[in-house]
Amino acid sequence: MTTKEVVTGEAPEKYAGLAGRALTSNFVNDEVKPTCHPLGKNNKLIFAPGLLSGTSASQSGRLSVGAKSPLTGTIKESNTGGTFSQKMAKMGIKALVIEGMPEEDKFYVLKIDMNGVTIEDAPAEILGGCGNYEALKVLSAKYGAKVGIALAGPAGEYRLPTANISFKDPEGNIRSAGRGGLGAVLGSKKVKALVIDDTGAPGVTLAKPEEFRAAAKAFAKALTTHPVTGQALPAYGTDVLVNILNEAGGLPAKNFTAGRIGWNDKISGETMNATITERGGDGKVSHGCHAGCIIRCSQWYPDKDGKYVTSGFEYETVWALGADACIQDLDDIAYIDRAMDDVGVDAIDVSVAVATAMEGGLLPWGDGKATLEAIKQIAIPTPLGRIIGGGTAIVGKVCGLFRTPVVKDQAIPAYDPRAIKGIGLTYATTPMGADHTSGYCIATNILKVGGYVDPLKKEGQVELSRNLQIATAAVDSTGMCLFIAFAILDIPEGFNALVDMINARYGLSLTADDVTALGKSILKAERAFNAAAGFTNAHDRLPEFFEYEPCPPHNAVWDFTPEEIDEVFNF
Repeated sequence: MTTKEVVTGEAPEKYAGLAGRALTSNFVNDEVKPTCHPLGKNNKLIFAPGLLSGTSASQSGRLSVGAKSPLTGTIKESNTGGTFSQKMAKMGIKALVIEGMPEEDKFYVLKIDMNGVTIEDAPAEILGGCGNYEALKVLSAKYGAKVGIALAGPAGEYRLPTANISFKDPEGNIRSAGRGGLGAVLGSKKVKALVIDDTGAPGVTLAKPEEFRAAAKAFAKALTTHPVTGQALPAYGTDVLVNILNEAGGLPAKNFTAGRIGWNDKISGETMNATITERGGDGKVSHGCHAGCIIRCSQWYPDKDGKYVTSGFEYETVWALGADACIQDLDDIAYIDRAMDDVGVDAIDVSVAVATAMEGGLLPWGDGKATLEAIKQIAIPTPLGRIIGGGTAIVGKVCGLFRTPVVKDQAIPAYDPRAIKGIGLTYATTPMGADHTSGYCIATNILKVGGYVDPLKKEGQVELSRNLQIATAAVDSTGMCLFIAFAILDIPEGFNALVDMINARYGLSLTADDVTALGKSILKAERAFNAAAGFTNAHDRLPEFFEYEPCPPHNAVWDFTPEEIDEVFNF
């Protein structure tokens, strides 16, 4: 973006077997100066589809985006649905990198098609606080209804550290590469949007088509027969977890002061399903975030008149606003969710920031209307909008709090680490900052998927977090949705089919051990970047208050020693 030069070439040989997170993290480790300022000229932003993206495999439409995070200062891979990944893969694009930054203060659109990349001035009407929903309409009208779009919202233009990159899904709604502030990196490059048109794309070639089809069929069967991916998620979405975690006493409430609430039925997945069904209209109980999704854990949530409000109404957002910030009206939470999508911010970090702001006196506890207005102010932005859009760590500092639920300045998600100890180890040690998807111990601690490890005891947790972080890094490289983990952990045929699909796609003979080795190599590259950026084991720790504040109803505390925590990455 410094010279507006577009260079297209063959992928370097060392990246031949890498895709998705494996490619983004190795590239960032190789090419980004670890000590650079994330919003300066030396950061680079990379978009990479996965190993199976663009194929007919179920759940294979995820995209990895990588850079140095302006929120955490660490390496970051952020993952999204939408149409972008599959279009890139079908066009034969292994990765797209944005580097440098222009001297002039104006925004651009990068248009990608089979002729290459062109850099165009961004339309004036999508700048200066224009919401993402309107921007998608403008760009779709200009470039075509079927193009894929990646977008920096107002928060990205203002380079706020919670800014996400918003992606158009097949119906024109919003999916997000949410965590780590990569929308701010896109904004720092003065790129308002990327538009991808795969007209004339050759598509993906399969080395062994018949073997691929057989493996894809076995893989889909595993997904549809597992009770989580085949029944619970399609019916109730990720919000099915509200009642489950509340019962387990691990649902963080009122800024992590308790693990259970009394109004769970007002915000649960079961209530969301019933509300959508009763209202009809635009509502959909089950919906996929990308083509080929058969889990369909998303939904369209309508208002009381049946008009569309928001999609991808996730457990994390409902928990953070409904339990952590004590907002008990599901409609209020839906409007706030839409507003966060519209301004382009990470719904986890900003929702936890809202609860932290309530503890700090910036907002009234449980006030959905005041929260909605505060989120809308990010698009202006007012001082309050900037503070909330700065994320949980910033809010804690502004309010003079020590009870700020972050690791490496990224907000802790929807599972209390005192009551579910495995996920606490993942929060502490993942190279990404507090992140549940990096090693989802809830599967085994709570849902008893892949075995069972008692969530309240320390035994087995180090191995659980380690093994799931390794497996997740590999899954994030396939272009697969992370929710396939439920099926492949419990159904051996499902895991074997995943490896078989990769082998049939490329004509390889990988084994399960090769998949494990890939996961380990990714984590080592990420840790190497962080070490060079100045991070040590002392940063792999939870906030101190977890160690001495018991979490009702179990009254558990965080009791791992530093030495025990450091064992997670002893491989």
